[in-house]
Amino acid sequence: MEHLHGLLRIHVHRGVNLAKRDVLSSDPYVIVRMGKQLFKFDHPVFALISLDENQRGLKLKTRVVNKNVNPEWNEDLTLSVDDTNLPVKIFVYDRDTFSLDDKMGDAEFQIGPFVEALRMELNGLPSGTIITRVQPNRENCLAEESCIIWTEGKVVQNLVLRLRNVESGEVELQLQWIDIPGSRGL
Repeated sequence: MEHLHGLLRIHVHRGVNLAKRDVLSSDPYVIVRMGKQLFKFDHPVFALISLDENQRGLKLKTRVVNKNVNPEWNEDLTLSVDDTNLPVKIFVYDRDTFSLDDKMGDAEFQIGPFVEALRMELNGLPSGTIITRVQPNRENCLAEESCIIWTEGKVVQNLVLRLRNVESGEVELQLQWIDIPGSRGL
């Protein structure tokens, strides 16, 4: 645990205008990864599953939303963070019953600006205060400006990611940090 900084909770809100991979629609789901290790925390008393690059691991995955190119997942997926410089990668797939699932695009983002905001002394700020803004550019997958906000005593970041390697689609997320006892913190 002492090698971990903490946990990153990713609220996967929804997909917008996702690609059709079946005849009339798609059955999308999202997978989230950070680095080569995949972790899953289902309960406050959790088990850490560490994998080397040759092992297949537990994937952080949303449920499948059937026949919908504008799905609402509203699910929280939680990653352990031991290196704040690694990108978070998002993969969207179409569930298929009798063949391999189809790729529906991918995106990635850095948590650096979010971590910088977490390190600031922000107590006493009014809820809804924008701490910083991250602009879309060629090096990120942001579809629009992303705001890091102080809300209800927490730092959160709202992101709209444009999917790559596909004809259309965006995924809306919100980030939140969770400190864990015994970790090295930020």
